[in-house]
Amino acid sequence: MMICRHCDQAIDPGNAVLVMHEMGNSGPGWDVYACREHVDDVEIIDPVVLRIMTRIWTAQAARD
Repeated sequence: MMICRHCDQAIDPGNAVLVMHEMGNSGPGWDVYACREHVDDVEIIDPVVLRIMTRIWTAQAARD
């Protein structure tokens, strides 16, 4: 069963869009889907990129 990441409703397979793949800590991870109406509303945050950007923003704030 596919669930929309934005609205948490079940999605018909013909209306589902794959938006990302989340890595699992102890397994292969899982695919994340959204319905076509909400595909642009899903926030895709890569934790590695977020950690890197947080360090950059902290360094910039400390310099200012």
